[in-house]
Amino acid sequence: MQRFFTILFLSILILSCSTPKKEGNVSINGTVKGLKKGTLYLQKIQDTVLINLDSLVIDGDPLFSFQTTVQEPEIHYLFLDKHDGTQFNDRIDFFAEPGEITINTSLNGFEKDAIIAGGKNQTKLIEYNKMNKRFKERNLRIIKEDYEAKKQNDEEKLAENDIAYKNLLRQKYLYTINFAINNRKLEVAPYITLNEVFDANIKYLDTVVKSLSPRVKKSIYGKQLTDYLLERKTKEADRIKKDN
Repeated sequence: MQRFFTILFLSILILSCSTPKKEGNVSINGTVKGLKKGTLYLQKIQDTVLINLDSLVIDGDPLFSFQTTVQEPEIHYLFLDKHDGTQFNDRIDFFAEPGEITINTSLNGFEKDAIIAGGKNQTKLIEYNKMNKRFKERNLRIIKEDYEAKKQNDEEKLAENDIAYKNLLRQKYLYTINFAINNRKLEVAPYITLNEVFDANIKYLDTVVKSLSPRVKKSIYGKQLTDYLLERKTKEADRIKKDN
């Protein structure tokens, strides 16, 4: 009987040690400098709902690692719950695609300090975000100047700011459309079009959709952009018909 229990114990031990770890085609590793306690969540949007794919409780060690599987390049999020009662916590967005992804950041600057290394889509997303940051900074300057001009009742300056804003908006939209066309073989193209210039002129959106490679056009964001464009065209046709 004692021999039986010994064999049973060894069998359970062997099975426990051989239990496979969670695997996937995407490996996400990194560190959050300064984080002692909190919970990191790996998230994505599924059917318009933000869902948790995995989570990791941080207790002293700021290193983290996630494994997940994607069928195609898709935006995922790294969400930090600091356990400090804050209503709004921090979230980093990145393109998850097969391979290794590294995300290094800090507790105090979780979003702004994030340094991400990943695949082709992530590399292009970083490139676009750098330029988009310049547009946002210039827009902020115009807003500040506009505020001061209103206080001074400076009509001339207000008119100048209005022109400057329209020119800036036009530059951003043209840059984004050209960026999407130049990267038509990557999923980042329809993604940034949908998120940054969804209200652009229909002809520009149509140009982007027509430029997408067959594979990208069948992707999640390719289908979303195509469907959205069709919806815009239908509404525009109905409006014209109604006006006539």
